[in-house]
Amino acid sequence: MKAVQLERPESFRFIDVAEPSDPGPGEAIVRVHSVGICGTDYGGYLGKMPFFSYPRIPGHELGVEVVAVGDGVTNVKVGDRCSVEPYINCQKCYSCRRGHTNCCEHHQTLGVHCDGGLQHLYSLPARKLHLAEKLSFAQSALVETLAIGCHAVDRGAPTSEETIMIIGAGPIGLSALEFAKLSGARTIVADMNPQRLEFVRDRMGVPDTVEATSPEEMLRRVEELTEGRFCDVVIDATGSIRSMSGALEYCAFRGRLVYVGISQDELRFPHAPVMHRRELTLLASRNALSKDFERIIRLIEEGRIDTRPWITHRAPFAEMIEQFPTWMNPASGVIKAIVELDDAE
Repeated sequence: MKAVQLERPESFRFIDVAEPSDPGPGEAIVRVHSVGICGTDYGGYLGKMPFFSYPRIPGHELGVEVVAVGDGVTNVKVGDRCSVEPYINCQKCYSCRRGHTNCCEHHQTLGVHCDGGLQHLYSLPARKLHLAEKLSFAQSALVETLAIGCHAVDRGAPTSEETIMIIGAGPIGLSALEFAKLSGARTIVADMNPQRLEFVRDRMGVPDTVEATSPEEMLRRVEELTEGRFCDVVIDATGSIRSMSGALEYCAFRGRLVYVGISQDELRFPHAPVMHRRELTLLASRNALSKDFERIIRLIEEGRIDTRPWITHRAPFAEMIEQFPTWMNPASGVIKAIVELDDAE
């Protein structure tokens, strides 16, 4: 069967791979219907994703159908529609034993550390499948992106009396925005791209936006919007070292700063005048937890998360390599691109 392989940075190709054999104990074989493309895939393509290795079959945002299950599998059956939790954890390390499966010491993300779902049939641990019978396959593929934002907001733990600021209105920032809104906190979104801020206002229903024309103007605008208090929670979803280093400035006294974007570079910021004086809390956010997937599927089913604004671009499997570079152009207006491996929905 055919698969898409990222042979090296900026070089996709179609390859032939063997179909998976019968599933072993605890395993399931799934038919992949929809694959979401995210910042990790773009970073891997550009050679800028720190955890990516080559050659690699990408694809970790997956909407799938179960076609076979191994011995001992009870959570899913043949024919079930599912969303995939792509974080393969060892279940034995100190982190896993404490329930922090998102940062397993031997963590493997599908499509990043090991081959992913840009292929028609795929074998994986059945415990990583989450039933999504009422969702389309494209919606199921979107769940993982939303889970990243869900976990980041949980790390910041905003309350309805607080103000939360999200820096970066790409897919991860927008996923955090969904859960910031659900928290009831007043939300501010900042980005350099006025088109994305227009999307936030018009399609996501958030009026308070800040165009990041300069750090000075951005700080002035946030101070104005918060009447000088600044923000109880700040989530930086940019992956930009400049933004991440300056994000503390937007935090209120006793505020929390969450880094959900990733950078390979060193962060530098003044300690005494900002970090110490305001007694700030600095948090990282990596991946998501199983409960996040279950919550998001339920929220989509209940209509509390509207996925319609999210999926802006679609491509059939055969055209994915040709179309992929165009999705990285900000002028394309892409929020989430979906690769469809067949016509089933």
